[in-house]
Amino acid sequence: MIEFKILRRLNNEPYSEYKLAADISVYELKRMYSVYKKYYANTEYEIFEKDFMQKTGVFLIRDPKSKEVVGFSTVLERDFIVDGKAYHAFFSGDTIIEQQYWGSRALQRAMYRYIITYKIRHPFAPCYWILISKGFKTYLLLANNYYSYFPHYGEKHQRLEKYINSYCEQYFSEYFDQNSGLLNFGEEYQPLKADVAPITNEMREKNVKIAFFEDMNPTWGDGTELPCIGELTWLDLYRYVQRFLSKSDSKGKRDSLKKIKPALHIESANTNSKVA
Repeated sequence: MIEFKILRRLNNEPYSEYKLAADISVYELKRMYSVYKKYYANTEYEIFEKDFMQKTGVFLIRDPKSKEVVGFSTVLERDFIVDGKAYHAFFSGDTIIEQQYWGSRALQRAMYRYIITYKIRHPFAPCYWILISKGFKTYLLLANNYYSYFPHYGEKHQRLEKYINSYCEQYFSEYFDQNSGLLNFGEEYQPLKADVAPITNEMREKNVKIAFFEDMNPTWGDGTELPCIGELTWLDLYRYVQRFLSKSDSKGKRDSLKKIKPALHIESANTNSKVA
């Protein structure tokens, strides 16, 4: 499913599309890895490729002129069991976008189209989005766009805790610490590089969600992941699109550029990127 590419390109805006993993070309996969390796330590293409081939599909963000992949978010669809009952879920893997495209809502547009089609396939049952957050930006993708999610900075929706615990115990049992609520995949895992998406005192003071994320995952710099869950109902989708339409790319881009500090830039112009 592809959005209005011509309109996006005329407005010089990045556009998005969802593709099945089986339909991704070798060139596209290597391009995705070239973005990925800028931000993560201990990376190898073979590991990245093996992990990707287990996914259902991927959201691709493309430059309006070159059409090159400048960001992506992987997706895996699978059910999980809570109290003996199966629930439908899609799981998000790595979510990355080049810094110059911060503020674009191309990924949100792609995800919303995907969510609608996913919900149509499961119209009478609640569905869930599950993700694990290495950094605060991934957590904000959930916290800024969903109404029913856990963990919540306002201590809401505690009922969802058993859902995320059940998911982690089924699929990540050897890495999940239920006491801390974190996933630790060990020293060979791919943590964010130290200079990517750091959390400053100013950010903690100005954004309660960022401060909450760090409280929940204080060892994120070592590669620990915070498992999160969002619930999808028709009412939530209606409220989501209202919120989405009230925001603009330009405002988001201005806000993101204000936050960029020279000290956070990676060594050269060719690697001047961050995680979305």
